[in-house]
Amino acid sequence: MSKHSHHHHGLAFGIDVGGSGIKGAPVDLSTGEFAQERHRIPTPQPSTPEAVAKVIAELVDEYDLPHDVPIGVAFPGPIRHGVIGFIANLDKSWKGVDLPALIKNETGRHVVAVNDADAAGIGEVRYGAAKDARGTVLLATLGTGIGSALVVDGVLVPNTELGHLEIDGVDAESRAAESARSREDLSWEEWAARLQRYFDVVEMLFSPDLIVVGGGISKHHENFLPLLDLKAPIIPAKLRNAAGIVGAAALAAEGAGLA
Repeated sequence: MSKHSHHHHGLAFGIDVGGSGIKGAPVDLSTGEFAQERHRIPTPQPSTPEAVAKVIAELVDEYDLPHDVPIGVAFPGPIRHGVIGFIANLDKSWKGVDLPALIKNETGRHVVAVNDADAAGIGEVRYGAAKDARGTVLLATLGTGIGSALVVDGVLVPNTELGHLEIDGVDAESRAAESARSREDLSWEEWAARLQRYFDVVEMLFSPDLIVVGGGISKHHENFLPLLDLKAPIIPAKLRNAAGIVGAAALAAEGAGLA
């Protein structure tokens, strides 16, 4: 492979694996935008590693990409050096699987795997709400649970699970996630009080320079972010549900030495 072959296309392929769908798109690394339209394939049932790997290969094959375009996979679970730890919303047979090796075997491409909240965090730091932010950035994704990503001077601290901090004797996300707001029919003020308590503890532990709030609820940020009183600025995410694909692609490019 010639030493400049990587740079002429400036692309990486990002994939977001979820319990109901697997989405992918080529990402233009200069802008962080999709180079072509995103495709989605329903998650196979059962969602075994073999079945998911085939869907990922199928997604990549829908695009005519140069062979050296790397793949980044955002995955719902902790990943240590490519290996899946426990798994909640996919087939249990994922535990202990080396995800990059599996996908590389299926596609022949360079592959990087990253936790989905971490991928979203990197997306926001490289191209989104936290672009050019210095120091410690915390992304909190408010949804069914609370996903977290911690990025320090642009470097990811992988697999943080700050939604599972125990605060006031309970798992934080059981009280402060978006699902708690809807389940208990909380007003914005009541929910903001719980978020305040949550972020107070996170600030005490990590002293972030910037907090970015993601998840679908972030589009209603004007209803609750102004109610919070924190040391760090707290701002809504920008990339919305593109963040996982974009962040995974950015990490794949960096892992392949393209960035």
